[in-house]
Parts: sequence; C-alpha cells; structure tokens
Amino acid sequence: MTENTFTKTNLQVKENATTLDSAKKLVLGLQHLIAMFGATVLVPMLTGLDPSIALISAGIGTLLFHLVTYGKVPVFLGSSFAFIPVIITVSNLYNGDLAYAQGGIMVAGLIYVLMSFVIQKIGVDKIKQYLPSQVVGPMIIVIGLNLVPVAYDMASSHFVIAAITLFTALGITLVGRGFAKQLSILIAVVVGYLISLNVGLVNTEVIREAQFFAVPNFSLPKFELGAIAIIAPVVLAVFMEHIGDITTNGQVVGKNFIEDPGLNRTLLGDGLATLVAGFLGGPANTTYGENTGVLAITKNYDPSILRIAAVLAIILGFVAKVGGFLSSIPVAVMGGISMMLFSMIALIGVRTIKDNDVIFNGKNIVVMASILILGLGSNFGISIGIPITETVQISGLSFAAIVGVILNAALNR
Repeated sequence: MTENTFTKTNLQVKENATTLDSAKKLVLGLQHLIAMFGATVLVPMLTGLDPSIALISAGIGTLLFHLVTYGKVPVFLGSSFAFIPVIITVSNLYNGDLAYAQGGIMVAGLIYVLMSFVIQKIGVDKIKQYLPSQVVGPMIIVIGLNLVPVAYDMASSHFVIAAITLFTALGITLVGRGFAKQLSILIAVVVGYLISLNVGLVNTEVIREAQFFAVPNFSLPKFELGAIAIIAPVVLAVFMEHIGDITTNGQVVGKNFIEDPGLNRTLLGDGLATLVAGFLGGPANTTYGENTGVLAITKNYDPSILRIAAVLAIILGFVAKVGGFLSSIPVAVMGGISMMLFSMIALIGVRTIKDNDVIFNGKNIVVMASILILGLGSNFGISIGIPITETVQISGLSFAAIVGVILNAALNR
C-alpha cells in the first residue's frame, strides 16, 4: 500500500467515525426532546398559549443559555409550571388577551437578569455558604418527589402500558451495554408506543390532520402594570428552584456549576430565555428536571447533545406533522418514563447527603427534616399581598428552601 493510499484510508476511517458519532448525538438529542416534550407543550395547552411557540422559544432559550454559560452546563430549558396560575389569572382579567401575560413574563425575565448582576457583584462564595449539603440534598429530594405524583397521574391512564414502558427502560439501564444502554428511554418509549398502537390507544388522527409545515401565530407583548404586578413576583418563588435544578444537574455530572460558569451566568441564561419566550408569545422558561434525569440514566453529559435537542425543538415548532406524531404518544407511556426520571432525581439528593458526609447531629436533622416536611406538604407556605388584585403564594420547594436556608444559618451559624 502506498503512503498516499494509506493516508486516504485513514481519512476515510476518520470521516466514517465522525459520521457515526454525529448520528449517535442526533439520536441522543431526540431522546432528550422526547423527555421534555410532554411538559413543555402541556403548559401552553393549560394556559391558552401556542404549543408550537413554546417549543420554538424553549429551543431558542436553551441555545441562549448555553451561549451565556459557555456551553458548559448540560441543561434544557422548557416551559415553567410555576407561571401557570398567574398566566391564567391575567388571561381572565384581560378578556383572554394573553399579550398582557407576555409583558409580565418579559418583566419576570428582566428581574432574573438583574438578579444575576447582583449575584455577580456580591460573589458566589457568599451564596454558597448558605447552601451546604444538608440544605441542597433535601432540596433535590423534594424536587424529585414532588414530580413523582405528576408521573403517577400520567401513568394512571393505563397502568399496564406505563409499567411495560417503565420496566423496559429499567431493564435496559440495568443490563444493557454500550450505546443501547444510553438509549434506554427512547427504546422504552418506542416499545410502549407500539404496544399502545396495537391496542388502539394511539390517536393517529392528530398525525393525519397535522400539516407538514406551518408558521406559528407569533404575537407581540403588551405591558400593563396590573398584569406585571401579578406575574413578576413569581420570580421570588422560582429563584430557589433554579438553584436546586442547577445544583442537581451539577451533582449528576460531577461538577460545580454554581462556581463554574457561575450562578450569575446560569440565572442570566434563564432570564434571557424567559425574555425571549415572553416576546415571541411562549410561556416562561426554566431548567428541566426531566432532562437531568436523562443525564443520570444515560451517563452521557455532553452539552452539545442538549443543543441538538434545542435545534430539533425549534424545527419541530414549524414541522407540524412531526409535532403531531410526538403529541400522539400516549400519556401512560410518558408517565412510565417520568416515574423513572423523577425517582432518579430524588435518589441524587440522597447521594448528595451521603457523598458529602453530612453529620447527622440534632441541628442538621432539624434542617433536613424541615425542608422535607415543608417541601412535600401541600398546606405549607406563605402569601404575599401586592397592591393590585392578586396574592402571590410561596409554597412547596421555594418555601421549604427559604426556611431551610434560614434555619441552617441560625443553627449552624
């Protein structure tokens, strides 16, 4: 073999390997897309916003987040559930005109951006000292366990299909090898879908009726003080959730994203994503536990895969036929997968406590128990009255995290 032929052969091998690697990333990106799809389109369906715009704004927001965080944090940003009640309230007050809700969402995003500058000014170290493992671990557990009932409700539409999907994913995760193991979620969804199709649970009509290409109804925001006063204060309730999500993601990956690229940058990315969503006509964006669960299962932490998922989401927003296919996936199938994803998040919280050798003395037990009890209890929280028509509720994880931080600072000085 001549030297020239040998060189050409090496180049061909490298090109084939690159093509194969790109194909793997595309499939893994599709898996992340499926994981976020149900929740991201559910929020606009509940509030009256356009699901296609929600997908497009989620994709753009994710790409913006990765740009701001130097592409270091493997997260996907999807529709935030925390904004559902206030969007509905604004819609009712303004005769269904959701443009006023868009204005409130943009202001909420701007508050995120301003908070990121404040954190950059005072330094991450001052934030971190209030977030030791006895605070962060229970926060992560609460995030996962609060989502499990949502998955259960989804699975309850057909427990048999949900169970088959769940155990398929678990089986591949436990005994699978190589690339197939990383595709456990996608394979399980395909298995669940095919079985559902055979028993008549798949609504194929939505696929047939969907157009191949459609431009969503983008709309510009309107700004009014009353709508802003209702929506903007929700930022107070979701700030701690952002910290919990970024910390959880870091625990899965094995890196401290609060330090690098920094909490100020992750918060800035979240804020810019929410600003864009409000401008286009989509719901506020937030980091997604579903995709963090996928990371935990696949053990593939390449941020570029999440960017592929973001591009796919943007394309999906315009290709209505593909969106129709994904929306035809039975709720029970997604419920089975979600049971696995959300349980993994809770287990990461337990691991956080264990791996950081938290001392189980009286003070730390009080802190951890308070976060778990308040975060998982549905009747705990506080109400903040604002001058115009609405009371903002701080409850669940947000309230538990605030109490946990204050308690830990007081007890452990």
